[in-house]
Amino acid sequence: MTATVPIGEFSRLTYLTVKTLRYYHEVELLEPVSVDPSSGYRFYSTDQVDQAHLIRRLRELNMPLPEIREVLHAPTQAARDAALRAHLDRMEAELTRTRDVVASLKALLLPSHRISVEYRSIPSHPVLAISDVVTRNAIDVWCESSFGTLYEILAAANIAPAGPGGASYAPEFFEEDTGVVVAFVPIDERHREHFRHQRSGAVLDLPARRFAIAVHAGPFTDFDRTYGALGSHVAEHDTALTEPIRERYLVGPGDAEPADYRTEVCWPIGRL
Repeated sequence: MTATVPIGEFSRLTYLTVKTLRYYHEVELLEPVSVDPSSGYRFYSTDQVDQAHLIRRLRELNMPLPEIREVLHAPTQAARDAALRAHLDRMEAELTRTRDVVASLKALLLPSHRISVEYRSIPSHPVLAISDVVTRNAIDVWCESSFGTLYEILAAANIAPAGPGGASYAPEFFEEDTGVVVAFVPIDERHREHFRHQRSGAVLDLPARRFAIAVHAGPFTDFDRTYGALGSHVAEHDTALTEPIRERYLVGPGDAEPADYRTEVCWPIGRL
């Protein structure tokens, strides 16, 4: 059995203020079952208490009103659960990012970021690659998609990579937040012909270069510190080339937890 209660009583039942309930009515999120035509006073059904509690919790999780409306108006329980699950997944990702940033900020309180710099001349070699103009905000999603495609192509051909995958970043990517990025996976020279007519992904030859190289250990949250330390070392001791910086993902997503990632940052330099 249900009952109809005035807005003040409904406020006490739901822990939502009268002002909030009026707002939810205005935005068509939680509408009263009836409104007195002469006084404009709102009345609610006790059947709406659970719905109000759900709205309150979703707002505490900072779910936007349009998404809450989508949850409330979902045609089935499965659709409602899927919308809730998607928001929780986003929140968990945000919590992970926040933890990483906190750890990175704590690291800034420690002594200067020290790195070991190695010099290496890398000859030209063939890679299976995907390139595009990518914004900095989209780089994570783009890399995940591109490397997924590259490794799927190799697996379908039953061909093993000839080394760890990597990416090169044009100077504009750093200077303007948008630039050419090339995701690549090394292949053996004898497999070059196999991929010549591949629809997605192309065989390129990465040019021979000499690099100053440092290994970044851990997640990418404080990647800028490794870039800063390596770039400063190059500026102080070498001649930097205005060419794409390469990254090689020795241990990366799909292989380990973020704390165990290992990435080589390869800074192109002139000959010593």
